[in-house]
Amino acid sequence: MADQGTDQGTDRGAGRSTHRWEVRVATLDELDARTGYEAWRLRQDVFVVEQDCAYPDLDGRDAEPTTRHVVLLDGADDGRVVATARVLDDGDVQRIGRVVCHPDARGTGASGVLMRAALDVATTTAPHADVVLGAQSPLTGWYGTFGFEPDGPEYLEDEIPHTPMRLRR
Repeated sequence: MADQGTDQGTDRGAGRSTHRWEVRVATLDELDARTGYEAWRLRQDVFVVEQDCAYPDLDGRDAEPTTRHVVLLDGADDGRVVATARVLDDGDVQRIGRVVCHPDARGTGASGVLMRAALDVATTTAPHADVVLGAQSPLTGWYGTFGFEPDGPEYLEDEIPHTPMRLRR
């Protein structure tokens, strides 16, 4: 699975709700069916179809009781899901993954709002734990703007170069 965090635009605020964006954080059981469906459909549309990576997206980790889904809704478009990520509690680290932004929301600041919200979740869950992710290699600079640094050799995942990254606490 490849992470997609391509939005490098200026965001409109980093709070739970901005002029345009609404952030929802929930476990699987707390997500309403429509929001969950839209989030997983977005992951499928980008990772499986757009990036041509056939892989089992529904890997069981979404349903873990400690997994938090971060969903970004577009208030200017009837609350449509435009970006999502999940934060996994891996014990000694918090892991951000499945970072994805709808193609028509890229460049609007949506991904920045999403990443800040995911980092807030990781920090609230485990304030002193490092945060890790597997970045598509061309996006290491973007993730670096959030404090992440490369943390190992580049690897191929679904034929896409990735770099392990870590935000040290």
